Amino acid sequence: MRTRLTRTARLAVAGTAAAALLLAGCGTDGDADDVAADPTDDATTAAEAPAEGQEGESEAPADQEPVELKIAWWGNDERAAIMTEVIDMFEEKYPYITVVEEPVGAPDDLFNRLATDFASDTAPDVFALGGAKPQEYGAAGTLLDLSTVSDVLDIESYADFTLTNAIVDDTLYGLPTGGNAIGTVINTTILEEAGIEVPGDDWTWEDLSEIATQVSNEVDGVVGLDLRIQDILGTYVAQYVEEGMYSWEGDLAVGPDIIQQWYEYEQSLVESGALPDPAVIVEHHNVTPDQSLFGTGKAAIAFSYSNQIPAYAAGTGGAEVVMVPPPSSTDLSGVAVLPSQFWAIAAGSDHPTEAAMLVDWLLNDTEAAQVILANRGLQFNPEVLEAIRPNLSPEDAQAAEYLEKVLETGLVAAPQPAGGAILNELSQRIESDILFGRTTPEAGAQQWVEELSASLEDAQ
Repeated sequence: MRTRLTRTARLAVAGTAAAALLLAGCGTDGDADDVAADPTDDATTAAEAPAEGQEGESEAPADQEPVELKIAWWGNDERAAIMTEVIDMFEEKYPYITVVEEPVGAPDDLFNRLATDFASDTAPDVFALGGAKPQEYGAAGTLLDLSTVSDVLDIESYADFTLTNAIVDDTLYGLPTGGNAIGTVINTTILEEAGIEVPGDDWTWEDLSEIATQVSNEVDGVVGLDLRIQDILGTYVAQYVEEGMYSWEGDLAVGPDIIQQWYEYEQSLVESGALPDPAVIVEHHNVTPDQSLFGTGKAAIAFSYSNQIPAYAAGTGGAEVVMVPPPSSTDLSGVAVLPSQFWAIAAGSDHPTEAAMLVDWLLNDTEAAQVILANRGLQFNPEVLEAIRPNLSPEDAQAAEYLEKVLETGLVAAPQPAGGAILNELSQRIESDILFGRTTPEAGAQQWVEELSASLEDAQ
């Protein structure tokens, strides 16, 4: 039930990834992590919609019955406002379609709800997925095969590497909203107050520890590092394991030694004061970026996906730089360009054509893209990216610049397989046990490997 690329395909994917995002740097308009859509909409829909770019509203045939769609996603109030605006535009274009919005705050809130909805046959027609969820839901048969609606949904504009996470047994179950990459964000104002120069890209994990410790010691009310372990662990692993966290066959590729090494490093950060008290770390495990220590101006350094840079900007006043995470002693950067989210359609939707039209609007229409911009990442569709790039905010443009930089040394990661969805919760739970002294890094790392391996095996 897993996706696997042949060696030849993997090499092709790497080349396609570089070409797609380098194109994004050549005058295309998009953010550093939503790389999504193509404005091509030349297929005649059930609503007899005009071709892309044609003025005027689409009108349903006289005998067209009203259609109601439900759509669910996660995100903050800003994202909800953006979605409301673009959905209002969609409903204006297709007056016979009503879209009911069902947003939630955090990804886990949505995934928990979807589990219940699918069990009771009440799932929304369209919803966002991330991580291993496209693999899990695709393998379970709960997602619509998008080739069945390709007459109204453009899937040809997406490079192969952008689709890997949503392909199961050669069937495509989702389209990416955009892409991003892990980076290090640094509040330059805080570093200046501490008398510290911004490091260069040749900095080390030891440098990070020293800088963060100095900040904590010298700036009142501020800690050196805001660490969200789930955001950086995969990058750290990929600096030591060429395949990254998972193999292309869907197995765990890392052993307990590297995980133990990471937990020991984190433990040392707490002991030096570079990280806050463990209780504060746990309290901030799953907050949104704007509520994090870095996002509220109470931390100097954080690891972030590039699409979250604007959300952090309020707390820093825009006084931030984005750079690659500290490299390891190996030649591996560990940083990959990844799809941020996917739009998927429920296999049991009563209105798959209209649901596909909505997804196409969200991803492949330049009018909608001018509102969405980089909210869900740097657009993967070259034509959409071309259209919106001039309108990117400075923060989004900064994210785009970082992604282009990552392409020079970054990697193409294997998809998170079914069963990998426990990674965040597992990593945080064991982190808590270690930092509160309930277990050792060695025992915690062994438990981490055993639990994640078992989850992957159970999902096969």
